[in-house]
Amino acid sequence: MKDLPLKGLRIVAVEQYGAGPYGSMHLADLGAEVIKIESPPGGDVSRSTGPYFLGQGDSLFFQTFNLNKRSLRLDLKAAEGREVFEKLIGTADAVLNNLRGDQPEKLGLDYASLSRINPKIVCAHLSAYGRDNERAAWPGYDYLMQAEAGFMALTGEPDAPPARFGLSMVDFMTGTTMSMALLAGVVGAMRTGIGRDVDVSLFDVALHQLSYPATWYLNNGHRTERLERSAHPSTVPCQVYRTADGWIMVMCMLEKFWQTFVAGIGSPEWAGEARFANFAARRESRLELTPLVDKVLSTRTTAQWMEVFAGKIPVAPILDVAAALDNPYVERVGMVQTIDHPQGPQRVLCNPVKLDGQRLTGAACPPLNADAQELLAELGYDDAAIVRLLGELA
Repeated sequence: MKDLPLKGLRIVAVEQYGAGPYGSMHLADLGAEVIKIESPPGGDVSRSTGPYFLGQGDSLFFQTFNLNKRSLRLDLKAAEGREVFEKLIGTADAVLNNLRGDQPEKLGLDYASLSRINPKIVCAHLSAYGRDNERAAWPGYDYLMQAEAGFMALTGEPDAPPARFGLSMVDFMTGTTMSMALLAGVVGAMRTGIGRDVDVSLFDVALHQLSYPATWYLNNGHRTERLERSAHPSTVPCQVYRTADGWIMVMCMLEKFWQTFVAGIGSPEWAGEARFANFAARRESRLELTPLVDKVLSTRTTAQWMEVFAGKIPVAPILDVAAALDNPYVERVGMVQTIDHPQGPQRVLCNPVKLDGQRLTGAACPPLNADAQELLAELGYDDAAIVRLLGELA
């Protein structure tokens, strides 16, 4: 696409690993120029995260979070690196970081430090616990937030140990929230001419994701607990059931879906029974209903039940990662793309956003410091200075 909505927006990203790069990649995919600042000597630690490498200083893990970005290696603690960084800030709309909460002020990445260079700059901070409390200096990761914010207590079977999500969803949600907050700050700066700090933390986002169980507890003292079969806390049936060859997720979130479901499994009489007559009754009879549904659904395969119910009620097969990605539907909706890379074509997922019905496209993040010469020239350094700086900044 030639006219992406964030075209012309320059964002300087002091980031590494997962949460920050995931959020800034959304901005890059939508057309922003994201200049990834990488520390010497090896840059973003995820360039060395295995097990699958794309030559030296690159990996499939790194590319997953860094499509459509540029790379500049700078030591922000060195005078030469700081000079280049400040010149870059003078040309930018926003700067983001995903450092520990006590680091942005020390490294001069906050609005108080950078507004003298560029009053419109928006400084977005993504940290584990925030910058303004007793945990600012604590290191923190997704799994810790899942533990402390209650996620692990809600995940898995009731009689099993607490379990985390299979993916780092707190990282991804925090990165996405950061990108939203950054854009809100930029819109405000366009209106007022004044930038600001915007902060998000893994802990705050994780806690916010507790959503209605939090509201239930805060207002009624209700404690949401784990239920068997990944069941919904209040709606029945809404859980995993056995089939002849695996599992299927059934979600009768409306009464009309329940009516369609019992008719489809050949048990329409259940709809007229008092114990299953409405949501409240089925909630009380959850343990009684589960083996009855298992018995019926176990007579056919998951694929056969999908043929019966697909598009009529909310159902989905339980797939492993390989089957999920090999699903023909994924290809039909265009959620996998192939990007060019010096090591050969690489298949990666597409951004989930569509513009005018079209998928956004990706380009591989270049080698470490690949954009240094062009960026330094743009910032006003002559050839001799560029040669000197490339040596000093290495």
